[in-house]
Amino acid sequence: MALPARPSLRRPRTWLAFALGAAIVAVTAPAAQAAHPPAGSATRYTMTAFTNSSESNLYVYDSPDAAGFTLRKGPAYTPPTGAIRDPSVFRHTDGYYYLTYTTRTWSAPSTQIGFARSTDRLNWTFLYDYTIPLSGMARTWAPEWFVDSNGSVNIIVSLSFTAGGEYIFKPYKLTATNSALTAWSSPTVLQGISPNYIDTFIVKIGSTYHAFIKNETTKYIEYATASSLTGPYTISRTGNWAGWGGGREGPALVQLDNGGWRIYYDGYGEGTYYYSDSYDTFATWSAPRALPGLSGFVRHLTVLKEVVPGGVTLPRDVTRSLQSVNFPGRYVSVRGGLGYVDPVTSSSTTAVKQAATLTIVAGLADGNCYSFRTTTGAYLRHYGYRIRSDASDGTATFNRDATFCARPGATGGAVRLESYNFPGRYLRHYNYELRIDPYETNATFQSDSSFTAVPAWS
Repeated sequence: MALPARPSLRRPRTWLAFALGAAIVAVTAPAAQAAHPPAGSATRYTMTAFTNSSESNLYVYDSPDAAGFTLRKGPAYTPPTGAIRDPSVFRHTDGYYYLTYTTRTWSAPSTQIGFARSTDRLNWTFLYDYTIPLSGMARTWAPEWFVDSNGSVNIIVSLSFTAGGEYIFKPYKLTATNSALTAWSSPTVLQGISPNYIDTFIVKIGSTYHAFIKNETTKYIEYATASSLTGPYTISRTGNWAGWGGGREGPALVQLDNGGWRIYYDGYGEGTYYYSDSYDTFATWSAPRALPGLSGFVRHLTVLKEVVPGGVTLPRDVTRSLQSVNFPGRYVSVRGGLGYVDPVTSSSTTAVKQAATLTIVAGLADGNCYSFRTTTGAYLRHYGYRIRSDASDGTATFNRDATFCARPGATGGAVRLESYNFPGRYLRHYNYELRIDPYETNATFQSDSSFTAVPAWS
């Protein structure tokens, strides 16, 4: 699916609030309501994954933007026996982080799933292996946490009752019957999802359950909905409906700060891990993009979103100049209506100094992000991924195009500015031209996309 030549985000229909990082309630919000955390706090996306090199070790990463992940500990946990495939993480009401995971390799019979617990996401303690109490079961696979809007803690797990070479799976639900997560209800099958579906991941929006499931026959990720967690589900999207291609598995979803949804999935056949975004309740998706730095290394991951203390901020309602980190003699400037990093010195003309002077204000689309007003009263915004200076036309599209959210920069005191409506794309200079480009892990991109707010030139 190619992005349109004029990139503008489809208007989100709802703002969605998280409860416990998994159960979701949809509420209509006024246009001015902020979704990003306020100053003094920040969004943290924690990823748990196993890797191509090891099925026995957990790796933990985190990210401020759900695209650029940094290793925090790896290996972070090795179970006393067996594997740790498909690790799923959530944070319980007791403050602990909990893992559940597949305990065997693909070909090994198993009737158990594993559990571990942590206070800090990085240091884990084995809890127990749980034997699922169903007669004749041959294999368990890919357990995923799901916390419902009523507070119930559930695990969605794929179970097979075929002992031979063809493993025919169906999704089942287990519900915790105590707050310690040590006792579980009898497994209940999810109705409407035919045999030979695996890797079921569910989110809830309003009163609707949305399931993303791998069809093990066709190797496509499909989409189903239901009004009850146990169904019956109606599968409404099959084949290459989202433009992700075949040979995909392990879908995991997380909501972004701007209200959109990001799906991660494993392109196992080609050794690539992808992500894609949706802003219309899963009807359409952005073109798949390889997960920067980790694609081909991590396998079947989940991502937990939390708001934590910290984050980077910029001053508001003041004039500043934005200095390039790797070209400190150059500053974000407007020339001929377009954005550049241009050289400015004390001997520069008044016009040049004014072109490098911006007023930092609350984000037009999100008051916890930022917009940048020029000395002419126009705003910096992206159009065709290029940065330009335009007068506001008051539309929601303009407001989103002109809003940027602060992330940590490459050096102390510096910030990177993420596009509000194209999360994962950052303001950066390339041949001194300013544009929004996808996040990359290399040092050049990190420096090109980092700026420091300094006293204004004019």
